[in-house]
Amino acid sequence: MKSSGIGGQAVLEGVMMKNKSEYAVAVRKPDGEIAVTRGKCKSLAERSLFFRLPIVRGIVAFVESLLLGMRTLTYSASFYEEEEEKKMEETSDSKSDLKERIVMGVTVCISVVVALLAFVVLPYVLSQMLSSKVESVTALAAVEGAFRVILFIAYVVAISFMEDIHRTLRYHGAEHKTINCIENGLELTVGNVRRQSKHHRRCGTSFMFVVLFLSIIFFMFIHFENMWLRILARIILIPLIAGISYEFILFAGNSESKVVEILSKPGMLLQMLTTREPDNKMIEVAIASVEEIFDWREYQRRCIAAKKSKAKLERSHQGQSRRKSRSELAEEMKNREEENAKRANERAKRMMEQERKELELEKIADEAEKKKSKEKLKKEKEKKAALAEEKEEVTLDSLNHYFNEEEK
Repeated sequence: MKSSGIGGQAVLEGVMMKNKSEYAVAVRKPDGEIAVTRGKCKSLAERSLFFRLPIVRGIVAFVESLLLGMRTLTYSASFYEEEEEKKMEETSDSKSDLKERIVMGVTVCISVVVALLAFVVLPYVLSQMLSSKVESVTALAAVEGAFRVILFIAYVVAISFMEDIHRTLRYHGAEHKTINCIENGLELTVGNVRRQSKHHRRCGTSFMFVVLFLSIIFFMFIHFENMWLRILARIILIPLIAGISYEFILFAGNSESKVVEILSKPGMLLQMLTTREPDNKMIEVAIASVEEIFDWREYQRRCIAAKKSKAKLERSHQGQSRRKSRSELAEEMKNREEENAKRANERAKRMMEQERKELELEKIADEAEKKKSKEKLKKEKEKKAALAEEKEEVTLDSLNHYFNEEEK
């Protein structure tokens, strides 16, 4: 099936799922109950056409996903903090809300700065330590990219040993399995979800791999004598690389091409480090998050209808484009001649029937006309006879009157 358009993120003991401008967070509370909350996240892309342009929309989506991810992580962590109440509610205090936004913004900024230092500046510094041995600028950029990949993998492996992170990676696997279950046309049950792959093309891990790969290519063409300009250029190019990477991930998620599948393989393999097999309770949380914001039954119904329509159209095209043999052509011509002869016979019968009916109508009309003429003639004779009788009576009366006068 085509991409469902939903994405997600694993949070502390839960899963966040996003569908267009809506998101839902499902968290397994310490008492075992699943708490589900729903919210809206209005994107800049909804306000201006500029933010919907290719590459630009990728930068916007990247920044907004960071903010939403931090917000949902904070929400899920609130269930496990002793100082806060362990229940789902949103404060109506505007000052508290403003404070939360400021703290979140500062946290995101610090996270971005640390990430830039760790995965942009540090690989560059390490590669420059080998500049005396590697003379080629292109080769040095490749070495820098290799350091960047190694640092990223080492970071993921290191944090995966933390208990909370390990469980979060399992929820990450539950998120992927749930989306795969929907997009494979299966009913959303724990059993069906468990059988799905824990890897997905639209995963953020694949996005990060594409960013790392493209950064190697981009940085090969940056040549400044000043070291600070080189570092600044790398930092400035990160949003552009993120935007291009987003477009590739978006295209890969909707494509069934073998070439795209091959290009997506490295990112899918890297997901072996960022996903783990979930248990049934984790899958239940992911399902609860999806069902809160996405009508997967309606999605599957539309996909099946579109697939049937496409298959019917393809069969029609194949039937028209397939070259027919002589015997098939002869049989087709024979069938057409028989059909034409049958239609001609039916047409002749209809014409004969119509002529017969016309003759019957003419005969009836003639008979009616003759009958009418006879009645007219009869009436005329009767009229003449009546006139003659009347004339005769008048004559007799005149004679009687005459003879009576003579007798007197």
